[in-house]
Formats: sequence, C-alpha cells, structure tokens
Amino acid sequence: MISIENLSVEFGGFTLLNDISFVLNKNERTALVGKNGAGKSTLLKILAGIQHPTRGRVSYPKEISIGYLPQQMKLNDTFSVKEEAAQAFKHLQEMENELEKLHRRLAERTDYESEDYQRIIQRSADLQELLLMSGINNFEAEIEKTLIGLGFSREDFDRPTKEFSGGWRMRIELAKILLQTPDVLLLDEPTNHLDIESIQWLENFLATHANALMLVSHDRAFLDAVTNRTIEIICGKIYDYKVSYSEYVELHKKRREQQLRAYENQQKQIQKTEEFIERFRYKPTKSNQVQSRIKQLEKIEVIEVDEVDNSHLNLKFPPAPRSGSYPVIMENVTKSYGDHVVFSDVNMTIHRGDKVAFVGKNGEGKSTLVKCIMNEIDFQGKLELGHNVKIGYFAQNQAQLLDENLTVFETIDQVATGDIRNKIRDILGAFMFGGEASEKKVKALSGGERSRLAMIRLLLEPVNLLILDEPTNHLDMASKDVLKKAISEFDGTAIIVSHDRDFLNELVTKVYEFGRGKVIEHLGGIYDFLAKKKLENLQQLETSLHSSTLAPVEKKDNRKSENKLSYQEQKEQNKQIKRLEKEIQEIEEKITKMEEKLSSIESELITPEEASNVSLLQSYIDLKNKITITMNIWEQLTLEMEKVQMNMQ
Repeated sequence: MISIENLSVEFGGFTLLNDISFVLNKNERTALVGKNGAGKSTLLKILAGIQHPTRGRVSYPKEISIGYLPQQMKLNDTFSVKEEAAQAFKHLQEMENELEKLHRRLAERTDYESEDYQRIIQRSADLQELLLMSGINNFEAEIEKTLIGLGFSREDFDRPTKEFSGGWRMRIELAKILLQTPDVLLLDEPTNHLDIESIQWLENFLATHANALMLVSHDRAFLDAVTNRTIEIICGKIYDYKVSYSEYVELHKKRREQQLRAYENQQKQIQKTEEFIERFRYKPTKSNQVQSRIKQLEKIEVIEVDEVDNSHLNLKFPPAPRSGSYPVIMENVTKSYGDHVVFSDVNMTIHRGDKVAFVGKNGEGKSTLVKCIMNEIDFQGKLELGHNVKIGYFAQNQAQLLDENLTVFETIDQVATGDIRNKIRDILGAFMFGGEASEKKVKALSGGERSRLAMIRLLLEPVNLLILDEPTNHLDMASKDVLKKAISEFDGTAIIVSHDRDFLNELVTKVYEFGRGKVIEHLGGIYDFLAKKKLENLQQLETSLHSSTLAPVEKKDNRKSENKLSYQEQKEQNKQIKRLEKEIQEIEEKITKMEEKLSSIESELITPEEASNVSLLQSYIDLKNKITITMNIWEQLTLEMEKVQMNMQ
C-alpha cells in the first residue's frame, strides 16, 4: 500500500534516517520502535505527507486514504464532542448537501428529455448509491459507539470540546480518525492518555478494523495485542521483523549477541594483522606480505554493533526509613463537589511494604483520592497516615515544580547523597540525559523531558511511601524498566496510579478499582484483576462495574458491606432500566409516527398525478433514512437494557 524507497532525513550535519526502504502492506499492523530521538515520529510525519525527506520517496496509489494521529493536535473549539467526531463524515454530509441541491434543481425544471436533465438524474442516482454504500444511515450510531468505547459518556456528547483536557481532546481526535476508516492508520503514542479500559477497547478495534497500521508506542502489552510486524530504527538504519513485539525483543537480543561475537572476532583479526604489519614493516623480505595485509585492512568493513542502552543499570532507592505497620488507613472516606459524588465510603488499609495499583476510567477519582492522602483537598471520613510516614509524590504536574534556572545535572545533584553522587551521569544516561543533555537548562526541556527529570529526583529521595500518578506517560521502555526494577526492590510502600499493564505486571499485589463512586479491592496482580473482570471490551466493563464485589474474605463485617454494596448497585441498575425504558418508549412512538407518514407518502406516490413529483420522492427518501437512523438508536438502547437486565440476574 505504501512504498518507502531510499529515504534519508538530515538535520544540519546529523543524519537521522539513512537510505531506508520498506513496504507497508495491507493487513500489516506494524510497531515502529527505537530510542527516543531515533526518528520514529519523523517517519510517521513523512508517511502522512506532513514532512518531506531530504532524499528518497514515498509512493502509494492515489485512492489510498491515510489517517494520522500526532502526539499533539488542535481541535475546533466551536464544536461539541459529537459534532467534532462527526467531522469524520464531513464528506458524506457534503454529498448529502449536493444531492439536496440536485433534487431542488430537478423539481424546478421541466425539460425532462434534455441531456442536462439526464446528467442531473444520473449524478443524483450515483450520489444516492454512494451514500447508501458508505453507511450514511448508521454514522450516528457509529459515532456514539466509538466515543463510548474511548471512555466518553452520553452526557459528554453535547459538551464543547474546549471544556476537556488535552488527554480527552486527543481521544476526540482519535475517535474522528477511527470513524474515517482510512486505508492506512498512523498512530503516534495513542495510549498516552487512555485508561486500561479504553486501551483494551482500542486494541480490539484495531485488531478487527485496521486495514494497515503503523504505530509508535511504549506500551508493551498494547503492542503485543495489536501488532504482527516490528520495524526497529537504530542509528538511522532499520531492521524489519515479521513478528510481534515480544518475539522481536528475543530476536533483537540474539542479533546483538551475534553482532558482538562477529565484532570481537573481527577486532582480533584486525589486531593480528596490525601486529604483523608492525613487526615486518621494515623487512625487505616481507614487503609483499606487508603490502597485502595493508590492502586487506583497507578493504575491511568494520562490523557495527547496535548501540547499548543503559536499562540494565542497577538503580536503587535509598533505604526507606521504617514506618508504622499501616502507612495508610481509611474509614468511610467520601469526596464530593456539590451534588457530584466522586467516591463514597472508601475503606482501605495499606500495609507496610505493599505495592498497590489504583485503576479505573479517567475521572473516577484515582488522582482525587491521592490528593486526599496528600492532604491537598478536603474530604469527609477518617484518613490516617501511619507513624513516621515520609511520602515521595509524583503528580502529573510534577514537572512544573522544577527550578527552571538549574541545569539537568544540578537538579539531580541537589538531592543525590552518598555513593549515588558518583553515578549521577550514569543515572541521567539511563533516562536519556546523557552527554551534553545533562548541561541543558530545565527551562529548555520539553514537557516529557521535565517529567523524566522529576522522576529521577524522586528516585533519589529517602522516603518510605511512594505515590506515583501516571509515572510512565513520558518514559521509553528502557527508562520504564529502570523505574519498575527500582520500585520492585524498594523496601517501602508504593501506590501507583497507572494504565500501563506491562509496567504494573509482577509489580503490584493488590488492585483498587475505581468506578461509579466506589473503590473496590482486588487481591492479586493486574492480570489477575483483568481475568477476574473478563474485560474483553469496554461494554463488558460497563456492565461488570455493576456486579463488582470485594475480594472474598472471611470477616463478617466485610460480607455485610458486600451485601450493602450489592443493594446499592441494584438500586442504580433499577434507575438505569427505568431511564432506558422511557427512552425506548419515546423512540418507538416517534418511529410509529414516521412510519404512518411514510405510508401516507407511499399512497400519494402510486397515483399518476404524483408519480413524477421529485420533491415528494425526496421527502420519501429522507423520511426513510431518518427511520433507519432512529431504528439504529432504538436497537442500541434495547441492547443496553438487555445487558443491564442480564447483569441483575
């Protein structure tokens, strides 16, 4: 579908991509991997036609459509969420407008036998057929299904896009791109602002709908679930693997081992040759052999070994000062803003040494509860920190608190103590601040670079309770490995708010699920939680949130709270069913009226007087389309009610 031939990109005297070639075929879902700065985003921009290469060319058939999701985008603030998503069908709406104009022209003319009249008839018929083939009657249902899949509620549909944060606005743009169903999808870090549930919905969508896909992501689990090919960029070159990401990692490791062995053998051969030349250089009897060896050296192409990353660096937190046995205890903690209850009656006991995860949809209160622990906001109920608890807190806005006038090195040097001071440059290198980058001023850093720097500071502070709110959003895989290993070896307690399943895997032993105003405890790791929830798609999450229960325990008090929770959830479900029944009844009445009107128009059209009435015919077509759209909405509501009813059984 897309052919890349001898493509090179140069900036000043630096070569980013050097004479690369490959073909992206239909049904290939390709992961584009490599260190930050390797050229991944640049390559996506070139494929999208936004940036031009220094040399080489990108070619694809004219009829191919491309959808590109950058890391940053701009939305029109005048539209609502649903209106912005509907821009994906703008071309269909333009076709509908053209069709209406043609019908008006036909209604005004009487030259039925003229060529111009026949051309208008033909164009109208072609447009009508194109619209029917494109699924124009279903596009509203598709918009709603996609927005809900990406985490929006129906109440959000009519809100202006300007009311949403950057992460939610990115979801709107992603919805728009997915709805366009392009032949080729180019996605740059699509999961950065998605929660676990939305990521799983996106995984399923891409696996079943994507024609050809190339994406950049630092989420291993997402890459494994979606991709079947991996292209690696190293030092301007590419290595193409027709396998998933995990298989690529193993193959990459073997390739580097082979390179290293070949390099070492070559270096030994070069050394022996140089020793021979040096030994016999001035002996006339050996001059021919010396010249021969010199020519051999000149012809040798030195074997290159893939650049080594520093993810193996054994970075550790300082020993944690000993805290009380229970660093965090909550009893009936409730937080609300006016009439909106974020969560209520949260009961939680975190033991010393626990590593726990806070998960759930965005907006369900994860960061809010963290702020309660930090005593940054007011709340109702009882929340106590244990004896001698010292908190190390990484918030999503942590990067904004750094001193902009210090250099990267100075920022870390301020907090480093003991032997770790001798390893500052190694630590900075592991987090992509090696060499000259360590001397950059903080004010010159990007948002992602500041986040990484703030994370390094936290790694060096002597604390016994770590609270990390989305710590991996701007870290590449090597840096995430360093952080994960450091947390797992940390002898204190950790609370981690994250949507990165691979990062949480084998790190946490307890999961707290946030949803519908409740916080529910699940014993076990992140994949134990997901298996228990059976989260194959977002719809299952929507219904399973109603039937979620606490992890089984033997205490009577906990069983009582479990029954109480079920009763409260049942009340919520009954309310939902009543609302759905009312909406379904209203739509059924609307459909009945439209069908009666349609029958009346049909009766008129069969009469000789109205048989050629173009305006009446158009009214008939429009009404039929409206009925189809309304029937789709009725079907969605009916399915939604059936799911809720099944969940109550």
